[in-house]
Amino acid sequence: MATYKQIQTYVRTEYGFVPKSCWIAHCKEICGLPLRKSRRGDKQRVYPCPIDKREKIMETFKYFKMI
Repeated sequence: MATYKQIQTYVRTEYGFVPKSCWIAHCKEICGLPLRKSRRGDKQRVYPCPIDKREKIMETFKYFKMI
């Protein structure tokens, strides 16, 4: 499983933006992947991933064979 830093680096080089770690966590949650512990607990997401960025993050998950 790729780290958040590896995902951010790949997205930056391939798509030209750096996803926030909360965006990555939101996409992992959508895909049913395990999340790392949150300091916020089970509270509602403050920064959900924008719809236009989700597809690129999901493609990155496929690249790293996470999904």
